[in-house]
Amino acid sequence: MASIRVKPLRDQYGVIRDASKILPQEFHSKFIDALAELEDNECHIQRSFPVTRLHKVRGTKHSIYRADIDKITGWRLHVQYCDPELCLIDILEGQKHDHALKAIKAKRQRYS
Repeated sequence: MASIRVKPLRDQYGVIRDASKILPQEFHSKFIDALAELEDNECHIQRSFPVTRLHKVRGTKHSIYRADIDKITGWRLHVQYCDPELCLIDILEGQKHDHALKAIKAKRQRYS
């Protein structure tokens, strides 16, 4: 059996804890699926993220990426590459996902 390579996730801001508090119950399994895909190093090598549609946020000084938890309702994660880890930076509520730059400016100290 082939071994699975894992991309380590760093959660220094308590994003997982925050998600357990604010994320509606029906999205908890989608959140776990999103984290699993972000941990899958093969997705990073192939740059293929069918679950989270990981993509770079435009208009920022630092390289910040958005990952979908649920595309339709707009729940998103913000992450940054902190080699060799992927750092969880923030979770954005569904109604706030369109204002990504505003959310980044509000928590500027996290996004460096």
